[in-house]
Amino acid sequence: MSTTSPENSTLSEQARRHLWMHFSRLGAYETHEVPVIVRGEGAYVWDQHGKRYLDGLAGLFTSQIGHGRTELAEAGAKQAGTLAYFPLWTYAHPRAIELADRLADYAPGDLDRVFFTSGGSEAVESAWKLARQYFRLTGQPQRTKVISRNIAYHGTSMGALSITGIPDLKTPFEPLVPGAIKVPNTNFYRAELFADDEEAFGRWAADEIERAIEREGSDTVAAVFLEPVQNAGGCFGVLLVSDEVICAFGRLGHWFGSERYQYQPDIITVAKGLTSGYAPLGAMIASERLVQPFLEDGASFLHGFTFAGHPVSCAVALANLDVFEGEQILQHVQSTEASFRSALEGLYDLPIVGNVRGAGFFYGIELVKDRDTRESFNDEESERLLRGYLSGALFEAGLICRADDRGDPVVQLSPPLICGQEEIDFMASTLREVLSEAWRRM
Repeated sequence: MSTTSPENSTLSEQARRHLWMHFSRLGAYETHEVPVIVRGEGAYVWDQHGKRYLDGLAGLFTSQIGHGRTELAEAGAKQAGTLAYFPLWTYAHPRAIELADRLADYAPGDLDRVFFTSGGSEAVESAWKLARQYFRLTGQPQRTKVISRNIAYHGTSMGALSITGIPDLKTPFEPLVPGAIKVPNTNFYRAELFADDEEAFGRWAADEIERAIEREGSDTVAAVFLEPVQNAGGCFGVLLVSDEVICAFGRLGHWFGSERYQYQPDIITVAKGLTSGYAPLGAMIASERLVQPFLEDGASFLHGFTFAGHPVSCAVALANLDVFEGEQILQHVQSTEASFRSALEGLYDLPIVGNVRGAGFFYGIELVKDRDTRESFNDEESERLLRGYLSGALFEAGLICRADDRGDPVVQLSPPLICGQEEIDFMASTLREVLSEAWRRM
């Protein structure tokens, strides 16, 4: 039992002693204070000392309409006072029905069935399980494998982690679920083939999926999982899953990334921006034809979650979508995207900036040791650059973003969708100052 009281300990010290933070090097807090974010308003958050930061990562690619929206809090409170909780296991409740209807209206093609989850990893996990059971019910039980891209992130539960293509995240938990096949990613900046022809490289990257299906046996593959920014088509009767946990709900300027890139998936997985982070909620939106086998007498999708489609979360999501429509959030992203990209591309005069890539309000800045040869930093240099300097320096400068090397060293930006020119200019100027100093130190 803890003997520490709030009167005798700061929030940071209590966090260091008792809170197990996710994806965090806990040992670092033996010598450094745990940052504690205590409130937010618009595109900004404040820590326990009253210092303000621009939330350049939208929390975790999540806070689409910004912090402090009282209408979302009120929608959740009103629902909690009416029906705080009831499961979707054989029952329904009004908010889940209304939200499913609305999402089906937004979704492309015949994606009319909404299976709610608590978050993104659960949505991806659900999609793989649906694909497996669907093919079992339709007389193709050998279709169990899935294909995804190297370096792609699809979640942390064991099935979703198996689909994820980042080796360092997977190794501690192996063996994972078998049958998760990987194909090359779509980073044209690092292309080894067709490096002078982006269209040819894109065709090659898409064809790699077809070649993988043929290698594995076309009748053994259930689905292909792709993120919209790594768009390609399906074939051989294999299901195409568009993982839009990050890219849906305005991140790319549309309800769904598949709409922007004009392809038709069989399943879309979503979470994060569905509620703008005001309550946990995810969903798998499936084609009507995938539901058909489950309409037969005695059939059931043998899968579910206690808090999936929570009434309060669904009410918050509906209020969030009202804000999207009322304030024309999608149109704002579309009209602001060019200036955001231009501001980031203005950093190309810095020797450390090799490549700026992304779309909408979702960008990555790849850092290099030699821009002419595109030589990257080695592991030791990346550690010193990203964790030894950049992460702390950007935070100290008032910008929350992500300095990461799960592929090549990259600074990720994904701010709230309400950001305007003032916030864009601050992000660009802060990055210029901090990256210039990083180059000097390296």
